[in-house]
Amino acid sequence: MNRAALIATMALLLAACGADGPPLRPEVETTITLGKGGISTQTGVSVQSGPVTVGVRL
Repeated sequence: MNRAALIATMALLLAACGADGPPLRPEVETTITLGKGGISTQTGVSVQSGPVTVGVRL
């Protein structure tokens, strides 16, 4: 699972740097939740180009 997340992140970074066209602006979202089971965090990265959005949530 970690390898797939790393590959997806690298693909998003490549698209965001503009190597294959105009640069895209990535969006990062972090959520911190406090519950009975303790603290949990989620982080997501997404890139949007027109009607297409590609994202990864870890």
